[in-house]
Amino acid sequence: MKKLIVLLLVIGFVHITNGQTYNNFETDSIAASQSYKPSKTQFMIRGYGHTGLNFMSNGDEKESSFVGSAFAPIFLFKHSDKLMFEAELEFVLENNELEVGLEYADVMYVLNKNMSVRAGKFLLPFGTFMERLHPAWINRLPTRPLGFGHDGIAPSSGIGVELRGAFDLGGPTLNYSAYSTNGPRLKDGSIEPEEAGMLSFQNYEDNNTSKAFGGRLGLLPFSDSSTELGISAYSTNGAGAKDSAYEDISAFLYAFDFAFIKQVPAISGFVDVKAQYNNSNVDTATFIEMHEDGDEEEYSFDNQSNSFYGQLSYRPTMAESDFMKKLEFVGRYSNFNAPEGAEWEEKSIQYAFGLNYWLTWRSLIKISYQTTETEGGHGGEGTTTTNGFFLHWAIGF
Repeated sequence: MKKLIVLLLVIGFVHITNGQTYNNFETDSIAASQSYKPSKTQFMIRGYGHTGLNFMSNGDEKESSFVGSAFAPIFLFKHSDKLMFEAELEFVLENNELEVGLEYADVMYVLNKNMSVRAGKFLLPFGTFMERLHPAWINRLPTRPLGFGHDGIAPSSGIGVELRGAFDLGGPTLNYSAYSTNGPRLKDGSIEPEEAGMLSFQNYEDNNTSKAFGGRLGLLPFSDSSTELGISAYSTNGAGAKDSAYEDISAFLYAFDFAFIKQVPAISGFVDVKAQYNNSNVDTATFIEMHEDGDEEEYSFDNQSNSFYGQLSYRPTMAESDFMKKLEFVGRYSNFNAPEGAEWEEKSIQYAFGLNYWLTWRSLIKISYQTTETEGGHGGEGTTTTNGFFLHWAIGF
């Protein structure tokens, strides 16, 4: 009998304890559900990749190689409606080596609907090509226009801070950007004599106390945003290394850009026009030329360069044939003029023609031919003509 009474008391105690525990858990759950708010953080991976076949011919010299195998992941993190982070890595197989680069990595904060600020390494809005059009699946041709990329005169990225935004003008739209970066570095010829006087924009750690300042204004005059006119500027009061003879060499660059894209019923498709003119002015400086016999000679030149490209593409999106709708015809003209008297003196003209087939809205196969006529270039003499045939595949994801 005593055992039965003890057993009933134990069961009752356990029941009461479990009931209190369940009630506490239920109460805590209700409170948590009332105070819980979904997180606004978001993480996304985007990017692009490309590969292809290049065939190059320069007189009797010919080269054929599968190239590319490039992978460029873009990481996007949204901490809140106002705070975001973006970064792009680039993995490229080149010169029998894997090259890894950081295209950009910056933090952006939205101040208001017309203004945001970002800091870090970012693509410079010097014109529009490098900031908006250089990815392989957006660039309509496998190559870049003359004046961009290695040995180019248009800056592509920088480390610093930028203020940017846009205003609705009641139909027209005005976008703007103003920034400050470490600025370019003047090559003095001590490492690469044939490049003395060039500007290097890969200045990750500033070589002096002078910063570069720049900006761009873009106007979309029509309410359908089919046309944009832009003007850019980029300036520094010191591009040479600190305490060197070139410390106070200044540089001023400017650019004009134009874009037009619209579906034209009269020709049953989309017309896309892009153009940009770049101009670079660097103070005259004196450099040292080393002769084969060991003698040194001083020389200088008027350090002014310019480049231009104009591109037209047409896609018959209103054609009856599904095959024709996926085709795109592209033509581009570009030129580049480097300073007369420099070791890298050059005058080049390039024509490029392409036919693209769009597999999807962000994946295409590009077939193109280009011919480049170059006079000079890194101490070269005479005029050379280089022809190229390209078959590339690119995809954005």
